Amino acid sequence: MNKLIAGLIAGIGALQATSAFANVSEGPPDYSGITGLYYTLIALILAFGVYDTFFKKS
Repeated sequence: MNKLIAGLIAGIGALQATSAFANVSEGPPDYSGITGLYYTLIALILAFGVYDTFFKKS
């Protein structure tokens, strides 16, 4: 019984691995999502710096 369960788990793992390898895209990785996040974070930090320097009432 243990060999049957081990065989089933190994078979399921092998099938999952083949489908994961089949979905690998060619070419360079796509960083568009994280790049937009970085640019937004930098813009917020710069906007706060401009506000703090020129528009904040002391």
